[in-house]
Amino acid sequence: MRAAVMTAPGRLEVQEVDLLPLAPWRIRVRTGATPFCVTDVMNSDGVFGKEPPTILGHASMGVVEELGPEVAGVRVGDRVVVHGTAECDRCFYCVRGRTDQCSLIFDRPDGPPQVARLADGSIATAAGNVGGYAELMSVDARQVVAVDTTLSDVELGLMGCGVTTGLGSVFNVAAVVPGSDVAVVGCGQLGLWMIQAARLAGAGQIIALDPDAGRRERAAKAGATATLDPDAADPVEQVRALTGGYGVTYALEAAGPALAQRQAVLMTHRGGTVVLTGCEPLGAELSLPQVPAALHGRAILSSQNGRVRMHHDIPRYVRMLEDGRLDASLVVSAEFTLDEITEAKEAARAHRTVIGVVVPNRR
Repeated sequence: MRAAVMTAPGRLEVQEVDLLPLAPWRIRVRTGATPFCVTDVMNSDGVFGKEPPTILGHASMGVVEELGPEVAGVRVGDRVVVHGTAECDRCFYCVRGRTDQCSLIFDRPDGPPQVARLADGSIATAAGNVGGYAELMSVDARQVVAVDTTLSDVELGLMGCGVTTGLGSVFNVAAVVPGSDVAVVGCGQLGLWMIQAARLAGAGQIIALDPDAGRRERAAKAGATATLDPDAADPVEQVRALTGGYGVTYALEAAGPALAQRQAVLMTHRGGTVVLTGCEPLGAELSLPQVPAALHGRAILSSQNGRVRMHHDIPRYVRMLEDGRLDASLVVSAEFTLDEITEAKEAARAHRTVIGVVVPNRR
Protein backbone atom coordinates (compact mmCIF):
# COMPACT_ATOMS: atom_id res chain seq x y z
CA MET A 1 0.00 0.00 0.00
CA ARG A 2 0.93 3.68 -0.17
CA ALA A 3 1.19 5.70 3.01
CA ALA A 4 2.30 9.15 4.10
CA VAL A 5 5.08 8.36 6.55
CA MET A 6 6.52 10.83 9.02
CA THR A 7 10.20 10.02 8.56
CA ALA A 8 11.47 12.88 10.71
CA PRO A 9 9.90 15.81 12.55
CA GLY A 10 8.50 18.12 9.89
CA ARG A 11 8.82 15.59 7.06
CA LEU A 12 5.99 13.58 5.51
CA GLU A 13 6.88 11.26 2.62
CA VAL A 14 4.47 9.18 0.54
CA GLN A 15 6.00 5.71 0.26
CA GLU A 16 5.18 2.18 -0.80
CA VAL A 17 5.03 0.10 2.38
CA ASP A 18 3.99 -3.43 3.30
CA LEU A 19 1.21 -3.79 5.86
CA LEU A 20 2.26 -6.26 8.54
CA PRO A 21 0.19 -9.43 9.13
CA LEU A 22 -2.77 -8.85 11.41
CA ALA A 23 -2.58 -9.64 15.10
CA PRO A 24 -5.54 -11.77 16.27
CA TRP A 25 -7.63 -8.80 17.52
CA ARG A 26 -6.92 -6.43 14.63
CA ILE A 27 -8.68 -5.72 11.34
CA ARG A 28 -7.58 -4.41 7.96
CA VAL A 29 -9.57 -1.44 6.69
CA ARG A 30 -9.37 0.19 3.26
CA THR A 31 -9.26 3.87 4.07
CA GLY A 32 -12.06 6.10 2.84
CA ALA A 33 -11.35 9.54 4.31
CA THR A 34 -9.13 10.96 7.06
CA PRO A 35 -9.28 14.55 8.33
CA PHE A 36 -6.10 16.62 8.56
CA CYS A 37 -6.52 18.82 11.62
CA VAL A 38 -4.19 21.11 13.52
CA THR A 39 -3.33 18.26 15.90
CA ASP A 40 -1.76 16.44 12.96
CA VAL A 41 0.24 19.53 12.06
CA MET A 42 1.73 19.49 15.56
CA ASN A 43 2.21 15.72 15.39
CA SER A 44 4.07 16.00 12.09
CA ASP A 45 6.27 18.74 13.55
CA GLY A 46 7.21 16.45 16.44
CA VAL A 47 5.54 18.68 19.02
CA PHE A 48 3.69 15.83 20.73
CA GLY A 49 6.60 13.43 20.75
CA LYS A 50 5.62 11.10 17.89
CA GLU A 51 8.60 8.89 17.06
CA PRO A 52 9.38 8.34 13.35
CA PRO A 53 8.79 6.40 11.28
CA THR A 54 5.08 6.64 11.90
CA ILE A 55 1.89 7.00 9.88
CA LEU A 56 -0.18 9.93 11.12
CA GLY A 57 -3.94 10.43 10.95
CA HIS A 58 -5.57 9.83 14.33
CA ALA A 59 -9.20 9.23 13.23
CA SER A 60 -10.66 7.91 10.00
CA MET A 61 -13.22 5.69 8.27
CA GLY A 62 -13.18 2.94 5.70
CA VAL A 63 -14.38 -0.51 4.68
CA VAL A 64 -13.31 -3.69 6.49
CA GLU A 65 -11.34 -6.07 4.27
CA GLU A 66 -9.89 -8.65 6.66
CA LEU A 67 -10.43 -9.82 10.25
CA GLY A 68 -8.00 -11.24 12.76
CA PRO A 69 -9.11 -14.62 14.18
CA GLU A 70 -10.22 -13.19 17.55
CA VAL A 71 -12.31 -10.32 16.15
CA ALA A 72 -16.02 -10.18 16.94
CA GLY A 73 -18.72 -7.61 16.32
CA VAL A 74 -17.56 -6.45 12.89
CA ARG A 75 -17.67 -8.13 9.47
CA VAL A 76 -15.81 -7.92 6.17
CA GLY A 77 -17.58 -5.31 4.04
CA ASP A 78 -18.74 -3.15 6.96
CA ARG A 79 -18.27 0.60 6.69
CA VAL A 80 -16.65 1.63 9.94
CA VAL A 81 -15.71 4.77 11.82
CA VAL A 82 -12.17 4.38 13.12
CA HIS A 83 -12.46 6.35 16.30
CA GLY A 84 -9.75 8.39 17.98
CA THR A 85 -10.41 6.59 21.27
CA ALA A 86 -10.75 2.87 21.80
CA GLU A 87 -13.13 1.13 24.20
CA CYS A 88 -11.69 -2.09 25.56
CA ASP A 89 -14.38 -2.39 28.31
CA ARG A 90 -11.81 -4.10 30.55
CA CYS A 91 -9.19 -1.61 31.70
CA PHE A 92 -9.18 0.40 34.94
CA TYR A 93 -10.90 3.34 33.23
CA CYS A 94 -13.44 1.56 31.05
CA VAL A 95 -14.90 -0.42 33.94
CA ARG A 96 -15.37 2.87 35.79
CA GLY A 97 -17.34 4.31 32.91
CA ARG A 98 -14.54 6.53 31.59
CA THR A 99 -13.99 4.99 28.19
CA ASP A 100 -12.52 8.31 27.01
CA GLN A 101 -9.44 7.40 29.08
CA CYS A 102 -9.13 3.80 27.83
CA SER A 103 -5.71 2.27 28.44
CA LEU A 104 -5.51 1.14 24.81
CA ILE A 105 -4.88 4.80 24.01
CA PHE A 106 -3.04 6.22 27.02
CA ASP A 107 -1.21 3.33 28.67
CA ARG A 108 0.98 1.68 26.05
CA PRO A 109 4.44 1.03 27.48
CA ASP A 110 5.64 -0.34 24.13
CA GLY A 111 4.35 2.68 22.21
CA PRO A 112 1.83 2.76 19.37
CA PRO A 113 1.20 -0.43 17.37
CA GLN A 114 3.59 -1.46 14.62
CA VAL A 115 1.66 -1.67 11.36
CA ALA A 116 3.91 -1.54 8.26
CA ARG A 117 7.38 -2.32 6.96
CA LEU A 118 9.18 0.35 4.94
CA ALA A 119 11.39 -0.35 1.93
CA ASP A 120 14.52 0.07 4.08
CA GLY A 121 13.27 -2.61 6.47
CA SER A 122 12.30 -0.28 9.29
CA ILE A 123 8.91 -0.65 10.97
CA ALA A 124 6.36 2.16 11.00
CA THR A 125 3.89 2.62 13.81
CA ALA A 126 0.35 4.02 13.62
CA ALA A 127 0.07 7.34 15.42
CA GLY A 128 -3.03 7.48 17.60
CA ASN A 129 -3.34 3.73 16.95
CA VAL A 130 -5.00 4.60 13.61
CA GLY A 131 -2.57 5.68 10.86
CA GLY A 132 -5.23 7.09 8.56
CA TYR A 133 -2.94 8.75 5.98
CA ALA A 134 -2.60 5.49 4.13
CA GLU A 135 -4.54 3.40 1.62
CA LEU A 136 -4.97 0.67 4.25
CA MET A 137 -5.14 0.69 8.04
CA SER A 138 -4.41 -2.04 10.57
CA VAL A 139 -6.53 -1.14 13.59
CA ASP A 140 -7.73 -2.69 16.81
CA ALA A 141 -11.32 -3.93 16.39
CA ARG A 142 -12.13 -2.26 19.71
CA GLN A 143 -11.50 1.10 18.04
CA VAL A 144 -14.15 0.91 15.33
CA VAL A 145 -17.91 1.30 15.03
CA ALA A 146 -19.79 -0.25 12.11
CA VAL A 147 -22.41 2.10 10.64
CA ASP A 148 -25.14 1.65 8.04
CA THR A 149 -25.53 5.09 6.51
CA THR A 150 -25.83 7.03 3.27
CA LEU A 151 -23.34 9.65 4.46
CA SER A 152 -20.34 10.21 2.21
CA ASP A 153 -16.91 8.95 3.20
CA VAL A 154 -15.80 12.52 3.88
CA GLU A 155 -18.70 13.18 6.23
CA LEU A 156 -18.28 9.85 8.00
CA GLY A 157 -14.54 10.39 8.39
CA LEU A 158 -15.24 13.38 10.64
CA MET A 159 -16.97 11.12 13.18
CA GLY A 160 -13.78 9.71 14.62
CA CYS A 161 -12.66 12.92 16.31
CA GLY A 162 -14.09 16.30 15.29
CA VAL A 163 -17.79 15.52 15.50
CA THR A 164 -17.48 13.46 18.65
CA THR A 165 -15.29 15.96 20.47
CA GLY A 166 -17.43 18.93 19.48
CA LEU A 167 -20.85 17.42 20.09
CA GLY A 168 -19.78 15.38 23.09
CA SER A 169 -18.36 18.49 24.77
CA VAL A 170 -21.82 20.05 24.62
CA PHE A 171 -24.07 17.04 25.22
CA ASN A 172 -21.97 14.82 27.49
CA VAL A 173 -19.49 17.07 29.29
CA ALA A 174 -21.14 20.48 29.67
CA ALA A 175 -24.71 19.12 29.45
CA VAL A 176 -25.93 22.48 28.14
CA VAL A 177 -29.53 23.22 29.16
CA PRO A 178 -32.12 25.10 27.06
CA GLY A 179 -32.15 28.87 27.32
CA SER A 180 -28.62 29.18 28.70
CA ASP A 181 -25.82 31.47 27.49
CA VAL A 182 -22.89 29.71 25.80
CA ALA A 183 -19.53 31.05 24.62
CA VAL A 184 -17.43 29.07 22.12
CA VAL A 185 -13.78 30.13 22.12
CA GLY A 186 -12.26 29.22 18.77
CA CYS A 187 -14.29 28.54 15.62
CA GLY A 188 -12.25 25.92 13.85
CA GLN A 189 -13.60 22.44 13.30
CA LEU A 190 -14.35 21.72 16.99
CA GLY A 191 -15.85 25.13 17.65
CA LEU A 192 -18.20 24.90 14.66
CA TRP A 193 -19.48 21.51 15.83
CA MET A 194 -19.89 22.93 19.34
CA ILE A 195 -21.96 25.82 18.00
CA GLN A 196 -24.23 23.46 16.08
CA ALA A 197 -24.62 21.26 19.16
CA ALA A 198 -25.37 24.25 21.41
CA ARG A 199 -28.07 25.29 18.95
CA LEU A 200 -29.57 21.80 19.07
CA ALA A 201 -29.39 21.87 22.88
CA GLY A 202 -31.57 24.98 22.85
CA ALA A 203 -29.02 27.52 24.08
CA GLY A 204 -30.50 31.01 24.27
CA GLN A 205 -27.38 32.97 23.32
CA ILE A 206 -24.38 31.46 21.53
CA ILE A 207 -21.37 33.77 21.45
CA ALA A 208 -18.57 32.71 19.09
CA LEU A 209 -15.04 34.12 19.39
CA ASP A 210 -12.36 33.84 16.72
CA PRO A 211 -9.85 36.31 15.24
CA ASP A 212 -10.49 35.02 11.70
CA ALA A 213 -13.37 36.82 9.95
CA GLY A 214 -14.10 33.86 7.69
CA ARG A 215 -14.48 31.54 10.65
CA ARG A 216 -16.74 34.03 12.40
CA GLU A 217 -18.91 34.05 9.28
CA ARG A 218 -19.12 30.24 9.38
CA ALA A 219 -19.97 30.43 13.07
CA ALA A 220 -22.93 32.69 12.34
CA LYS A 221 -24.20 30.24 9.74
CA ALA A 222 -23.78 27.40 12.25
CA GLY A 223 -26.04 29.11 14.77
CA ALA A 224 -24.01 31.69 16.70
CA THR A 225 -26.18 34.61 17.79
CA ALA A 226 -23.14 36.88 18.18
CA THR A 227 -19.59 36.72 16.83
CA LEU A 228 -16.64 38.50 18.43
CA ASP A 229 -13.04 39.19 17.46
CA PRO A 230 -10.98 38.43 20.59
CA ASP A 231 -8.16 40.61 19.25
CA ALA A 232 -10.37 43.69 18.96
CA ALA A 233 -10.75 44.13 22.74
CA ASP A 234 -10.58 42.10 25.94
CA PRO A 235 -12.64 39.00 25.02
CA VAL A 236 -13.78 38.49 28.62
CA GLU A 237 -15.17 42.00 28.78
CA GLN A 238 -16.76 41.61 25.33
CA VAL A 239 -18.63 38.51 26.53
CA ARG A 240 -19.68 40.14 29.79
CA ALA A 241 -21.06 43.11 27.85
CA LEU A 242 -23.43 40.73 26.05
CA THR A 243 -24.58 39.01 29.25
CA GLY A 244 -25.55 41.85 31.54
CA GLY A 245 -22.08 42.01 33.04
CA TYR A 246 -22.23 38.49 34.48
CA GLY A 247 -20.67 36.24 31.87
CA VAL A 248 -21.95 33.02 30.31
CA THR A 249 -23.16 29.87 32.02
CA TYR A 250 -21.07 27.67 29.70
CA ALA A 251 -17.72 28.45 28.07
CA LEU A 252 -16.47 25.86 25.56
CA GLU A 253 -12.81 26.23 24.63
CA ALA A 254 -11.72 24.95 21.21
CA ALA A 255 -8.73 27.15 20.49
CA GLY A 256 -5.68 25.48 22.05
CA PRO A 257 -3.55 28.19 23.67
CA ALA A 258 -3.47 28.34 27.47
CA LEU A 259 -4.42 32.02 27.27
CA ALA A 260 -7.68 31.12 25.50
CA GLN A 261 -8.43 28.57 28.23
CA ARG A 262 -7.81 31.14 30.95
CA GLN A 263 -10.13 33.56 29.17
CA ALA A 264 -12.78 30.85 28.86
CA VAL A 265 -12.73 30.35 32.62
CA LEU A 266 -13.01 34.06 33.33
CA MET A 267 -15.85 34.69 30.89
CA THR A 268 -18.18 32.41 32.87
CA HIS A 269 -20.18 33.73 35.79
CA ARG A 270 -19.89 32.28 39.29
CA GLY A 271 -21.19 28.74 39.26
CA GLY A 272 -20.62 28.42 35.52
CA THR A 273 -19.15 25.49 33.59
CA VAL A 274 -15.98 25.52 31.49
CA VAL A 275 -15.04 22.75 29.06
CA LEU A 276 -11.43 22.60 27.83
CA THR A 277 -10.46 20.66 24.70
CA GLY A 278 -7.29 22.24 23.30
CA CYS A 279 -3.62 21.88 24.10
CA GLU A 280 -0.32 23.46 23.20
CA PRO A 281 3.01 21.61 22.97
CA LEU A 282 3.74 19.08 25.70
CA GLY A 283 4.76 20.77 28.92
CA ALA A 284 2.58 23.86 28.50
CA GLU A 285 0.92 24.98 31.71
CA LEU A 286 -2.40 26.68 32.43
CA SER A 287 -2.40 29.45 35.04
CA LEU A 288 -5.66 30.48 36.71
CA PRO A 289 -6.43 33.08 39.36
CA GLN A 290 -7.10 31.25 42.60
CA VAL A 291 -10.33 32.85 43.79
CA PRO A 292 -12.33 32.41 40.54
CA ALA A 293 -11.07 28.82 40.25
CA ALA A 294 -11.44 27.74 43.88
CA LEU A 295 -14.19 29.84 45.45
CA HIS A 296 -16.60 30.89 42.74
CA GLY A 297 -18.18 27.49 42.16
CA ARG A 298 -17.08 26.98 38.58
CA ALA A 299 -16.87 23.48 37.14
CA ILE A 300 -13.70 23.26 35.02
CA LEU A 301 -13.88 20.08 32.95
CA SER A 302 -11.64 18.39 30.41
CA SER A 303 -13.06 16.81 27.28
CA GLN A 304 -11.02 14.08 25.66
CA ASN A 305 -13.01 13.22 22.51
CA GLY A 306 -16.22 14.53 24.07
CA ARG A 307 -16.34 11.65 26.60
CA VAL A 308 -18.34 9.77 23.99
CA ARG A 309 -19.55 6.25 24.38
CA MET A 310 -18.50 5.16 20.94
CA HIS A 311 -21.19 2.59 20.13
CA HIS A 312 -23.95 4.68 21.70
CA ASP A 313 -23.13 8.21 20.53
CA ILE A 314 -21.74 7.79 17.01
CA PRO A 315 -24.95 6.26 15.58
CA ARG A 316 -26.89 9.20 17.12
CA TYR A 317 -24.56 11.74 15.55
CA VAL A 318 -24.76 9.95 12.19
CA ARG A 319 -28.54 10.32 12.27
CA MET A 320 -28.19 14.03 13.06
CA LEU A 321 -26.10 14.49 9.92
CA GLU A 322 -28.43 12.33 7.84
CA ASP A 323 -31.55 14.31 8.73
CA GLY A 324 -29.92 17.72 8.35
CA ARG A 325 -29.75 18.75 12.00
CA LEU A 326 -25.98 19.01 11.51
CA ASP A 327 -24.21 20.46 8.47
CA ALA A 328 -20.75 19.18 7.58
CA SER A 329 -20.38 21.71 4.73
CA LEU A 330 -19.81 24.42 7.35
CA VAL A 331 -16.74 22.53 8.55
CA VAL A 332 -15.12 20.77 5.55
CA SER A 333 -13.35 23.25 3.32
CA ALA A 334 -11.07 21.09 1.10
CA GLU A 335 -10.28 17.53 0.02
CA PHE A 336 -6.79 16.23 -0.75
CA THR A 337 -5.28 13.12 -2.30
CA LEU A 338 -2.51 11.26 -0.51
CA ASP A 339 0.04 12.85 -2.85
CA GLU A 340 -1.20 16.25 -1.67
CA ILE A 341 -0.49 15.50 1.99
CA THR A 342 2.02 18.35 2.32
CA GLU A 343 -0.52 20.79 0.87
CA ALA A 344 -3.08 19.51 3.40
CA LYS A 345 -0.63 20.06 6.26
CA GLU A 346 0.35 23.57 5.22
CA ALA A 347 -3.27 24.56 4.59
CA ALA A 348 -4.13 23.44 8.13
CA ARG A 349 -1.10 25.21 9.58
CA ALA A 350 -1.99 28.51 7.87
CA HIS A 351 -5.71 28.14 8.71
CA ARG A 352 -6.57 28.20 5.00
CA THR A 353 -8.84 25.26 5.78
CA VAL A 354 -11.19 24.76 8.70
CA ILE A 355 -10.71 21.06 8.13
CA GLY A 356 -9.19 19.42 5.09
CA VAL A 357 -9.88 15.75 4.44
CA VAL A 358 -7.38 13.34 2.88
CA VAL A 359 -8.90 10.71 0.57
CA PRO A 360 -5.99 8.23 0.27
CA ASN A 361 -7.40 5.95 -2.45
CA ARG A 362 -8.25 8.82 -4.80
CA ARG A 363 -5.60 9.61 -7.41
